[in-house]
Amino acid sequence: MARSALGGGGLGVAAVAYIGVDYLRHLWSSWHEILQPLLWMVLALIAITRVPLYKHWSAELRSALVFVAALIFMLCTLLYEMISVRSVTAVLGLNWHRTTPPLPDTGQWILLGLNEKLPQVIVNILRARIVGLHHYLMLFVMLAFSVLFGSIEAPGLGIGARYMFTMAIGRFLRAITFASTILPSPRPWCAASRFDVPEHPHRWAQKFYVPYASDSYAIRNVIHHDMVYGDGVVQDDDYRPNWGLMSFLADFLRPLPSGEAAWINLLKKAGGGCNDLVYSGHMLVAVLTAMAWTEAYGGLSSVFIWMLVAHSAQREVRERHHYTVDCVVSIYVGFMLWKMTGFLWPLNNKRMTRLKKLEKIEGKLYKAARDSDLEQVRDLLSQVESTTKDRVGKERAMQFFAGGTIIFALTVVVMAFVLTSDG
Repeated sequence: MARSALGGGGLGVAAVAYIGVDYLRHLWSSWHEILQPLLWMVLALIAITRVPLYKHWSAELRSALVFVAALIFMLCTLLYEMISVRSVTAVLGLNWHRTTPPLPDTGQWILLGLNEKLPQVIVNILRARIVGLHHYLMLFVMLAFSVLFGSIEAPGLGIGARYMFTMAIGRFLRAITFASTILPSPRPWCAASRFDVPEHPHRWAQKFYVPYASDSYAIRNVIHHDMVYGDGVVQDDDYRPNWGLMSFLADFLRPLPSGEAAWINLLKKAGGGCNDLVYSGHMLVAVLTAMAWTEAYGGLSSVFIWMLVAHSAQREVRERHHYTVDCVVSIYVGFMLWKMTGFLWPLNNKRMTRLKKLEKIEGKLYKAARDSDLEQVRDLLSQVESTTKDRVGKERAMQFFAGGTIIFALTVVVMAFVLTSDG
């Protein structure tokens, strides 16, 4: 794979520089305030200067519709996930979350035991907040933009579409999974600190869960009869705002009269969930970034990304944002999903195109070589090369598309950085 400018390890250096400069916020905040904007400015200017030299805009144009479709699909699944995140916490009420103990997690036990055995320097490194969600998103953005330098195979929108489409499927499966069985949070205070929901359970939980939650005799009876037989709903005074067509969401979001008036504001307010556990959404993003980096770029920099993934996984467990099972499942789910979506951005696509073209002219090429007709051989090989290069078509239209793509991409980068800075 050809690598120029940022190639030959330059992309890996940029990634390490980004992580290192951003970590300065915990060491020397004054230096961080200076170096971080400077680094982004330099990287953005370098990328912009490469735009006129980029030769694959027609390939980017062919991938534009797929990219937009993947973006819309991802936004829809994220909306569904946000509704599910609040719903699984709201349905049981705050009292249940305060009084239900976390599940036993052997991963937490192992990390606590290692704290007693490992040198303090190693423990401090494991505790350090080196990388977060927005770091992985930015690392992928850097990977996608490196197509301008020939560091990865074109089109950049192709790998972006694959990343978002895989993310959307992963998020949808995650929402279905954690909504199927509600697990208590490793942080019992999480629900009360993040969500304004009623103290008591929803009427659905009062009818189908509460009477059979702890009494072994009641559990035996409900298994035997396979019918609801306990006391009915004891409290059904939930506030139901008038949200028009979206009023049905009141049963899932359970707003309070003193809370946010609009349903969309309820979803944006929490800044994260509590019972959206199996599997970890943060780790899914991390694994997909590492998989994209490994397949598209490779090298020692991909090893560095996977080391960051491992560090993030143990931190999720150490800080009790997730159980160990959440992180383990997210790693192999992310791995398998990325392998399943290769049709959106196939590696070595150009090589396959060249082989097909060579197959078509194989007879003519063999004849010209046998006749020692070097001119004919050159002409035939030049045809293969010219068919694999992108033909611009209307130059001005491509310039507009190039400019629009760069502006749109930079806007998405800024929005992603702002919207994910709180996790």
